Amino acid sequence: MDIVLVAGLWLDGSAWDAVVPELKTLGHNAIPVTLPGQGDGNREATLEDQVQAVLAAVDAAAEPPLVVGHSAACTLAWLAADRRPDRVRTVSLIGGFPSSEGEAYADFFPTTEGVMPFPGWEPFEGADSADLDAETKATMAERAIAVPEGVTKGRVHYTDDRRFTVPVVLVCPEFSPAQAKEWIGSGDVPELARVERLEYVDLDSGHWPMFTQPAELARLLAGACS
Repeated sequence: MDIVLVAGLWLDGSAWDAVVPELKTLGHNAIPVTLPGQGDGNREATLEDQVQAVLAAVDAAAEPPLVVGHSAACTLAWLAADRRPDRVRTVSLIGGFPSSEGEAYADFFPTTEGVMPFPGWEPFEGADSADLDAETKATMAERAIAVPEGVTKGRVHYTDDRRFTVPVVLVCPEFSPAQAKEWIGSGDVPELARVERLEYVDLDSGHWPMFTQPAELARLLAGACS
């Protein structure tokens, strides 16, 4: 099965380098997406540019794919389901939740000269980064790509309620399935509260399992294809 992989903020398609061969071993075709503004040097990229890049990967897949979103890119994966409800087979969300209608995509940290640079590891101390060693942290920080303001401050808009019929597999790394269920049940994640088929999967890792648990993450994603 085709699996479209979309990494979160500050990452390009190479974030999935350790996951891709694991998926291939399991019989799947991995399609990592390098988003506009996150690896192509385009500082003027917008949120819509990133949505279109994900849609292009979905449309080019040989069959309706599993679309995987990590962290902030959970919103991009969900927007793909909104724009292509008949084309996206399943959505898998890793360590994040879709933004609500009208919210900014990822206006989380200060911007400088039109981009939002990686803020360092201090905001991610604790469960998010506990399984990252010093070398991996240094490498990730060195390779981090500042995200254009046109992306981070872009407003999220949904157009098709058929997205709620697309199955969702929520991978819970730095938080538990029980916590996720509580957040969704309390109304904190209105988009997922309306999903008709929502599965929770636990993963013992921090926020970036593609670096720390690539084989196990690949196994869980392969399971989402069934």
